[in-house]
Amino acid sequence: MKRTAMILALATAALTGAYAQQKTSPQSFHGAAATLKEYKALYILNNADDKKIRGTLRNIKNALEDPRLKGRLQVELVVFGDGVEAFKNTSAYDTLLLPLQQKGVILAQCENTLRERNINKTALWPFISFVPSGNGEIIIRAHQGWATIHP
Repeated sequence: MKRTAMILALATAALTGAYAQQKTSPQSFHGAAATLKEYKALYILNNADDKKIRGTLRNIKNALEDPRLKGRLQVELVVFGDGVEAFKNTSAYDTLLLPLQQKGVILAQCENTLRERNINKTALWPFISFVPSGNGEIIIRAHQGWATIHP
């Protein structure tokens, strides 16, 4: 019995040591290394709040400018629900959206939202793309390995 307890204690100590957090000084930490050839991120916007919309668009811009990801990041912004306000051609967000779209960001609007709210596609900026459902897009992209970000 004592021998089993001792073996168990030694095994526990060994495993605990193997998984112990290594200490890193704040000065030597510079973030995760980008070791893949390509990264994919799906941003989700379902909110009409101006701060939320601008924050989401700024997050996308910042990710595209991250030197670790530069030239290796594919981004899609899927918009549904109240987020449709960002894509309406009466909004002032075109000055933020168009530069993202020109950098290759897919700006995708949920068609379910348009149908449920009786919004015609012509009421949106002409550079917007469409998906049948926002939730369907999230599910498919998740299974394709895309990082999902909901600021």
